[in-house]
Amino acid sequence: MGKPKSKKPKSKKKVKLPEIQEPVELAQAPHSFVIHRGLSCPYIQDLTLDFRRLMEPFTASNLKEKKANRIKDFVSLSGVFSVSHMGIFNKRATQLSFKIVRMPRGPTLTFKVHEFTLSRDVLTLKKQQYVNEEMFQHSPLVILNNFTGEGKHIKLMANSFQNMFPSINLAQINVSTMKRCVLYSYNPVTKLVEMRHYSIQIVPVGLHKGVKKIVQGNIPNLSKCTDISDFFLQGGGGASDSEMEDEDEATTVRDVNPKINCENNKSSIKLHEIGPRLTLELVKIEDGLLTGEVLYHSTVSKTSEEIEAIRAQVEKKRKQKEYNKKVQKANQEKNKSKDNPRKKGYVPNDREDMEDDRDDEYYRQEVGEEPDEEIFRTKDTKYRKRKHSK
Repeated sequence: MGKPKSKKPKSKKKVKLPEIQEPVELAQAPHSFVIHRGLSCPYIQDLTLDFRRLMEPFTASNLKEKKANRIKDFVSLSGVFSVSHMGIFNKRATQLSFKIVRMPRGPTLTFKVHEFTLSRDVLTLKKQQYVNEEMFQHSPLVILNNFTGEGKHIKLMANSFQNMFPSINLAQINVSTMKRCVLYSYNPVTKLVEMRHYSIQIVPVGLHKGVKKIVQGNIPNLSKCTDISDFFLQGGGGASDSEMEDEDEATTVRDVNPKINCENNKSSIKLHEIGPRLTLELVKIEDGLLTGEVLYHSTVSKTSEEIEAIRAQVEKKRKQKEYNKKVQKANQEKNKSKDNPRKKGYVPNDREDMEDDRDDEYYRQEVGEEPDEEIFRTKDTKYRKRKHSK
């Protein structure tokens, strides 16, 4: 008996999804990729996830990485997802580095990570942990401290830290959305950058403990109380010592929840560290995307003559690359033409084929220099040298 005919699946009609237009503020906000390269280490993977958490909401939090992925794969996707920055943790046998890349043409800042602490380790040291999911729905406030001094690299470093996050318009900002802040503090003596991540809490001042719990939305345990008044009486008649200290540093906060801060009342702003911590040292600044001219190096210094020689070498490589592209394009058009002898059954040998592609005069006109012998070296010459070396 013959095999039953398999039913072909019906082709599904492609349904065009409606194009969702994002607001201008979201579309123009800096987006980021945070990845890790180099040796595999569970602590570096956790540090990468913590840094993604810090960069929310304009980052790929669930980005999946594979060993086969290369940097150029993420660069090619940056234009599709409007990614403007990329953070790379690179683990080597001797040290851990962190790179901040401005997509798609650079510059690239390379930092040496001296110390780091994961978020879970920071939270375990705190008696009071103030973390909720709502605070990660808005970007944090960036605070730069002591980024002053001689050298353009300090200004470029400060601008790179600031441009990784959306800018703030003081006339339109809503204070109630500012739930987190990121602090970058630069020490000109040690040349180290300390990064800290805090959550912001607005606490009313001058209220009883019981009233403060209810105002902040914390539901108290009333199982041992016969009346709500018992809860306030048991909670203490006055403010605690820490609350009395907060009254001296209290301030009036506008545009917040009226349940927390009334118009005539004052509130104190408290910061709770939620991690991660990073201690960074700027090592190198490159002009391009992970390559290019070195604009700054902390340990290596070169003379003007050496810099000019490097620039000339880079320019020569660029011209050679452009020439190779033109030759490749001309060969492709030649193969597509009707007068191509290959289509008529005539296939020249390797030497004749290389002689046809050889064009010294064309190279002189386009590049303006004498071609090197290695550029137009034939396959036979390469084969003879390889055989002679053996």
